Amino acid sequence: MSSAASDAEKGRVENINENGGAARDVEEYGPRSGDPVSYQRYPSHIANPGPMGLFSFASTTFILSLYNVGTRGITHPNVVVGMAIFAGGLTQFIAGMWEFPRGNVFGATAFASYGSFWMSYATIFIPASGIMAAFSDPQELANAIGIYLIAWFMITVFFLQVLAVLRRNVAFTVLLSALSVALLLLAVAEWNGMAQVQKAGGVFGIITGLIAFYIGVSELLRAEPRAVARLPLGLLHT
Repeated sequence: MSSAASDAEKGRVENINENGGAARDVEEYGPRSGDPVSYQRYPSHIANPGPMGLFSFASTTFILSLYNVGTRGITHPNVVVGMAIFAGGLTQFIAGMWEFPRGNVFGATAFASYGSFWMSYATIFIPASGIMAAFSDPQELANAIGIYLIAWFMITVFFLQVLAVLRRNVAFTVLLSALSVALLLLAVAEWNGMAQVQKAGGVFGIITGLIAFYIGVSELLRAEPRAVARLPLGLLHT
């Protein structure tokens, strides 16, 4: 994700012809290339897994955030465990793995990281994990979860800083900004136990989910050559 200055990190991609031999056209890439982190740095037949990862992230974030604001009197988030394991977790992690052979280092790192986040978060609420049962003091458990959320707040801020350097687009910047605020508020809510702060975190989580849905639809439309409409992402760097 970050660019190192060493030429040792440079590489090359050779296009393979139908007979299995290497073609003459070679694409140089590395820290001094024009776009060191690109969606299509490597020639690949793998379709863009971005929409799959975005929809998985968006749906899980949206559902949990609705619970956090107390929608329809819901106060227990346990129903989201299945979504967090398979949609926000496994599916998003797979999307990250598919981004690697496409050369999208940022997308691979982000999807794999947040996929791991959702799977690890869901594990906390699985009784068989023994995590919640290990805490006899509810405040100690809340403090531990708060530290957990603060760590992911820091990771999200790091991703946001990388986006500022890469100038990817406005939509992703707004997405990670809203997610950062949501994680920070939810961590504070765990520490001070204030329902208003938790609801505020839920509101920013809902905003995050809606933005992620928007970006996912935009990526889907961009992948279809005959799409009759496009959703702008506010591209800053092409």
